[in-house]
Amino acid sequence: MSFQKLEMSHRNSTVPAEFILTGITHRPELQLLLLGVFIVIYGVAMIGNMSMIILTKLDSRLHTPMYYFIRHLAFIDLGNCTVIYPKMMVNFVVEQNVISYYACAVQMAFYIAFIISELFILSAMAYDRYVAICNPLLYSAIMSQRRCHVLVGIPYLYSIFQAVMITSKIFTLTFCDSNVISHFYCDNVPMLLLLCSNARDIELLIILFSALNLISSLFVVLVSYLLILLAIYRMHSADGRKKAFSTCGSHLTVVIVFYGTLLFMYLQPKSTHSFETDKIASVFYTLVIPMLNPLIYSFRNKEVKNSVLRVFRYQCKLCT
Repeated sequence: MSFQKLEMSHRNSTVPAEFILTGITHRPELQLLLLGVFIVIYGVAMIGNMSMIILTKLDSRLHTPMYYFIRHLAFIDLGNCTVIYPKMMVNFVVEQNVISYYACAVQMAFYIAFIISELFILSAMAYDRYVAICNPLLYSAIMSQRRCHVLVGIPYLYSIFQAVMITSKIFTLTFCDSNVISHFYCDNVPMLLLLCSNARDIELLIILFSALNLISSLFVVLVSYLLILLAIYRMHSADGRKKAFSTCGSHLTVVIVFYGTLLFMYLQPKSTHSFETDKIASVFYTLVIPMLNPLIYSFRNKEVKNSVLRVFRYQCKLCT
């Protein structure tokens, strides 16, 4: 395919009409197998997260701060995998993995917004668990509806601001003759390699904000769980300790899996770092984790299991 270009009226430079994504693998014999695997995982992620959203809306017993955050986590996970994988799976069965210039910009913006939102929603959930265990008598007063809205609204606004800023800065710079992105979706780091103009400023900006987002959100999580562990250590009752662990067990599992994947990707030595390992890590935190999260909250949480049974029985009564 020839390298097409579109003239931009507000600039004297040209931009590619489309980009070619290298995809997950270059081996044709694996395309159909991977397509089948991704369809199954994406389907489970869709059903699981949509079910969690519907369940926490329908069952009044789940109208608590914890499940309010879980509902938004499910929404973010749903958006995170949907903005990438339907397009990627279609490209498994076409001759060339192509995405238009504007679709690439939109995909990048939504991906950045969702991944940053997830970081800070998880830290808000850690703070919620800290209040529930360390200040149980004041829990309802501290975790008021207004505070919950603030803890969710600010991450959304901040992530949208950052997504628009980074995407607009990248897509207003000049691209070179190559339009091949070494990834299976439009991520900001592989896109920087295609820029002809000086990308040092935007590269430093991405590094700065990535470090700030990861460190600040992880700091809140670590401090919250340190205080939780101290509170559990002071408990004299074995039942109290068990209940406290069960209260934060699901969230802690989700946090370890998500942050563990991100830290693995960002803390790799330069000698072993490659785009191939980045692709594997990206598949994990953009598709596998969104599939695992609702399963973790379902299997490790009695309230969710009981809620499923209540909703199922109620629907059966309506049918009869």
